[in-house]
Amino acid sequence: MLLASAQLVQTVSPAPAVWQPSGPTPARLDPLLDRMAPATLAELDAVALLNRIDTKFLLTVPQLAEILPRLARDYRVLEVGGRRVHQYRTLYFDTPDFALYRLHGSGGAIRHKVRSRAYVDSGLTFFEIKSKTRDRRTIKHRLATSELVTAWTMETSAFVQCHLGPGSPALQPTLSNDFLRVTLMDRRSSERLTLDLNVQFDCDGRTAVLPGIAIAELKQGDAGGRSPFAEQMRRLGAHPTGVSKYCVGVGLLVADVEHETAAPMLAAIERLTRGAPAELLPAVPATDRIASRG
Repeated sequence: MLLASAQLVQTVSPAPAVWQPSGPTPARLDPLLDRMAPATLAELDAVALLNRIDTKFLLTVPQLAEILPRLARDYRVLEVGGRRVHQYRTLYFDTPDFALYRLHGSGGAIRHKVRSRAYVDSGLTFFEIKSKTRDRRTIKHRLATSELVTAWTMETSAFVQCHLGPGSPALQPTLSNDFLRVTLMDRRSSERLTLDLNVQFDCDGRTAVLPGIAIAELKQGDAGGRSPFAEQMRRLGAHPTGVSKYCVGVGLLVADVEHETAAPMLAAIERLTRGAPAELLPAVPATDRIASRG
């Protein structure tokens, strides 16, 4: 399934050897980020929030540019090596029949994402398990690695079985995801906010890009706490959105799995690009449009 607002292009290989971002930071955001006070990686690590409540929102880049000046008094921006917009690369792992993807559409079941992630600007890489419990908590486990993990190994198998149980099946790489991220930390050190831009997916020689979209994720220790960002979202009329980058990528690029899991997320992105609120409503069939580039 390909929504009209996404661009599907042909790539030379399923997994480019050198990471290439899907585009520069939108020009209107750079001067706004430059006005914010900086935060260091050490300060951010002190608010790791590996056990937390996540709330996600979808915004257009113009909407993000509208609220950033109002966030400056409550948040600082992560700066690493003089950069405030950082490159990320993620490689997701799943079973051959995409069992982890399908769990996202199973209601109250505990859900897991298994991935290798490169934090390009800091030079860090981790093999990660991100779990969502029945009471909406997100729990993340990390294994530091020397580079991006691209194959299932005895070490990754042992790590997964330690956290997900001894019966966990072997997994394989399924989808890569590249994006640019802005990370904000509130001045009370009680929450973090990530803003993902230029989101790009690669699978089996095809690439899908979500242009002009920002995926915001508010990370808090407990639900219901005061959040200046959440207040700005309410003023903007933006509602929390249960969007998963992995599910969106699978829905766009993997043909031989059911798309009921991804359809509401794709429909929310489609409505946003057409000027409608991005809350998750019953899915409407998206118009397929393929823009090919040689």
